Amino acid sequence: MRVIAGKAKGRRLAAPETPDTRPVTDRVKEAVFSSIGDWVVDADVADLYAGAGSFGLEALSRGARSALFVENGKRALEALKRNIETVGLGGDVSPVKVRQFLEGNEKLFHIVFIDPPWPLPAEELEADFALLDRILVDRAEVIASRRHSDRVPVAPENWRVATEKRYGDTRIVRYEKKAEAQ
Repeated sequence: MRVIAGKAKGRRLAAPETPDTRPVTDRVKEAVFSSIGDWVVDADVADLYAGAGSFGLEALSRGARSALFVENGKRALEALKRNIETVGLGGDVSPVKVRQFLEGNEKLFHIVFIDPPWPLPAEELEADFALLDRILVDRAEVIASRRHSDRVPVAPENWRVATEKRYGDTRIVRYEKKAEAQ
């Protein structure tokens, strides 16, 4: 696993050795960032269920203004902190459960990556989405990773599915928050 583009291109990332963590493949990461395009430049990014931090670190390498990593697993946190240091582009870590973070956070985000353990039920992700909605800017992107055979989480009414693609065993759903009427 490595950073595939930008300032930190080629830097190797450590993966935690845990049964619930599956590192994102370079193919999937490249497809995700191709779909986001230049929206990542100067964006404030959150990487929920961050694991090794691959999505957030890639965003920083490609020009994101900030990245916040939410992870509470001990081994994953160790790998994440090592990776942040290795990449050398900053990033803040919130070592709490995603739900706790979403209930207490006030910072706004342009892009949020959600790559939870695959056994996490879609209903729990839908509850995360409801809490997440209030901290997204208009037209924010939410990229969710799921096992291809799992039900796609239903998003809040003011979101739309921008793309949905399958890459081997992984399904990536990219949601966009609709702009509020002025």
